[in-house]
Amino acid sequence: MKPESGQALCHVALASCLCMATVYMGVFEGVFIEVGYEHYAEAPVTSLPAFLAMPFNSLINLAYVLLGVYWLQRNAGTPERPTGVQRARYLKDVFAGMALVYGPVQWLRIGTQMRSAAVLDQWLTLPIFAWPVAWCLYLDRGWKPCLLLTIECLSLCSYGLALLHPCGFEVALGVHMAAAVGQALRAHGRYGSSCSGMYLALGVLSCLGFVVLKLCDHQLARWHLFQRLTGHFWSKVCDVLQFHFAFLFLTNLNTCQRLPPQGKMH
Repeated sequence: MKPESGQALCHVALASCLCMATVYMGVFEGVFIEVGYEHYAEAPVTSLPAFLAMPFNSLINLAYVLLGVYWLQRNAGTPERPTGVQRARYLKDVFAGMALVYGPVQWLRIGTQMRSAAVLDQWLTLPIFAWPVAWCLYLDRGWKPCLLLTIECLSLCSYGLALLHPCGFEVALGVHMAAAVGQALRAHGRYGSSCSGMYLALGVLSCLGFVVLKLCDHQLARWHLFQRLTGHFWSKVCDVLQFHFAFLFLTNLNTCQRLPPQGKMH
C-alpha cells in the first residue's frame, strides 16, 4: 500500500471513531430519528438472525464495501507530476475509505435498529457528500489541506441542524447534495469532457433515484415488483451507483486537468 493510501485510510478511521464516540456519548440524544422495522417496506424474517432479519436491505450494504475495495485498487486518473499523483491518490482513497466505513454502519443500523446506529448512519452521510465538493475545489485552487479539513468539519457540524428541527438532517443533506452537484457542474465546465459529462449525468440520475426510491419505499410496496426487492433496497443500489459515478467523474477530471481542452480559458 502506498503511504498516501495508508494516510487516507487512517484519517477516515480516526474521523469515524471520533464520530462514533460523539454519538455514543449522547451528544445527539435530542435528534428526531425513526427506528424500527415498521419504517421499512421489507418484511422482517423472524427465522433469520437479527443482522439478516431484512435480508435484502442488509446484504446490499456489502456493495459499499466491495466498491471501496475496488476503488482502492484503481488508478486515480492522476496528473503527470509526482506530487499530483500522490494527492490524487489520497483524495480517491479517502472517498474509498468512506465507502468501506459506510456499508458496515448502515448494516449495523438495519441489523440492530439501535437509535445510536441510526444517528451515526445519518451523520456520516454528510461528509461523504461533502468530499466531492472538496475534491472539485482542489482541482480549482490546488492542494490546500486546511480547506479540505474545513469543508469536512463544517459538514460534520451541519448535523447540528438535526438538534434544532425534526427536518434538520433533511435540510443539511439537501444543501450538501446541491453543493456537490453545483461544484461538479462548475468543475465539468472548466476541465470536463464528454466522458465526464456522461458520468455526471448518470451520477445525478442515481442521486435522484436514491432520494425518490427511499422516500417512496412503502408506497412502492403496493406494486409486486417492489414487494421483495423494495424501494429502500433499490435506493441503496442507486446510492452505490452514485458513489461509483462520482469516482469515475472525479478521476476523469484529474486526467482532463493534465491538458486543458482547446478553446477553454482556465
